[in-house]
Amino acid sequence: MASTLDKPEDVDEAAIDQPISVPETSDTGESGKLKMIVQLLKRCLGVKDIAAMRLSLPASLMEPIPNLEYWQYLDRPDLFAAINDSDDPFERMLAVLRFTFSKDLKFIRGKVCKPYNSVLGEHFRAHWDVIPVSYPLDPMQPPLQHLYLSEAAAQSSLSALAAPSPRHSSSETASFRSARSNKSTLSVVSTISKTASAPSTRKSTPATTPDLNDTELDARMSNLSLANSGASQSGSLLEGGDVPTLGDLPRVRVTYLTEQVSHHPPVSTFTAACPSRHLELTGIDQISAKVSGTTLRVVAGNYNKGFFVKINGGPGEGETYQITHPTAYVNGLLRGSFYITVADSTIITCTGPDGQNLRTIIEYKEESWLGRAHFLCEGVIHTYTPGETAHEEWMKVKHVPRSRVLAVFDGSWKSSIRWKRVDAPDSGYATLLDLSTLHVIPKMVRPLEKQMPTESRKMWEKVTTNLLSKDYSEATRHKLIIEQKQRDDAALMKQKNQTFVPVYFDGNLDDGIPVMTEAGRKALEEEFHEDGEYPLESIPESKTASS
Repeated sequence: MASTLDKPEDVDEAAIDQPISVPETSDTGESGKLKMIVQLLKRCLGVKDIAAMRLSLPASLMEPIPNLEYWQYLDRPDLFAAINDSDDPFERMLAVLRFTFSKDLKFIRGKVCKPYNSVLGEHFRAHWDVIPVSYPLDPMQPPLQHLYLSEAAAQSSLSALAAPSPRHSSSETASFRSARSNKSTLSVVSTISKTASAPSTRKSTPATTPDLNDTELDARMSNLSLANSGASQSGSLLEGGDVPTLGDLPRVRVTYLTEQVSHHPPVSTFTAACPSRHLELTGIDQISAKVSGTTLRVVAGNYNKGFFVKINGGPGEGETYQITHPTAYVNGLLRGSFYITVADSTIITCTGPDGQNLRTIIEYKEESWLGRAHFLCEGVIHTYTPGETAHEEWMKVKHVPRSRVLAVFDGSWKSSIRWKRVDAPDSGYATLLDLSTLHVIPKMVRPLEKQMPTESRKMWEKVTTNLLSKDYSEATRHKLIIEQKQRDDAALMKQKNQTFVPVYFDGNLDDGIPVMTEAGRKALEEEFHEDGEYPLESIPESKTASS
């Protein structure tokens, strides 16, 4: 039976009852939004943890996407699916490192945005069908990807400050073959396929909203608005179906399930599975945020121990990779032109019954107060001795003894990362990952008529529809209805001396690794068996869902 979530001792109950809000304005342009942001910042000064507060914003300040859909780490599921391809433990660590750099591609390719606040008991599920990566003859080179790629960015653009990386525009002659079926719908990029083939003077980016005259808004309502709509690019995106030699290859399916298990503080749990590659991704999402000067500082919350990649079979069977979160800063608050910088370190620790015990440090370099941000990082892959604790103090590159270092890497986490082995001094650096070529791979989500009332897109349907039609007052009205219902439900549970019990995950979150309930395993298995356009890699029947 699922246990309940205990509230952390440091949550201020009095603060929870005092919502932070700003009034709606008749000015829905950028100047009106900026005024509301400034008002919000004034109200947040001195607040210990904004993430633990009741934060009620006008709908015009929000993007048309639920938080549970937005906040996930599978922007490049093809790199996740490649983690267990190699027999070599070191190469598996390199694969995990590539996946780690790709997990926040939405912040590189798109704008920073505020999604809807999640409601207690809300859940979201989706899947991706991706072409497996292939490998070049040179083992020093990165794997070849075949989905949603573009030309490498020019070196002069790698240090751009506020603007995200350039995106696709409809003036290009890009060709998209959407993996759409009558059972599932794509988000983010799917609607571009409707406009890319026809001449148009209107820019079309992955942020383009669906045509509201289309009576089948369906799950396409949530197109995420993640891209900078003013950006353009000289390269075209490539979807694997455009490559005759790859289009008919069996796809690898990655499934995803997440649930909001606590509202104060906001906590969600998630699991992703790639059964044909014996991979599982799981973790707890909780953040702590505070206004610091003119920036918003975001760190992991008490329950958030990072996320965990588990290998349940194949070459790396028994390995678990814990990947911690660095500190992030949202900058440009007073200008209304947001961009993210990263500080401190991400630590990747591999544990397992056999093989090398490897650990990776990604150290994000501190940005200067003057000039442009450069988004630089460096790191090492090193060995450690199980049972000892000395390595737990190694949080920066300089802390690691040279005798322990196997490889070093550096570059920009927004563009290109290079690496080399230290035991081959005569060899040069090789590319680990070129993020400037990668775009977010869209997810497939069941149509609204198949969704439950507590599924994110279904729950927020009216808010999203009105946001897309720019009817902000009506969107705010529906948003307030959802928020009031949550408060009423919470009051009723308190009156009956009841506590919330999650449906899809066990409520015990102390170790940072959520456990799915039988209902969660069933939902993930159902997602795996959703119809698709392409054949899928065969898997053992017992591996269709995480255990």
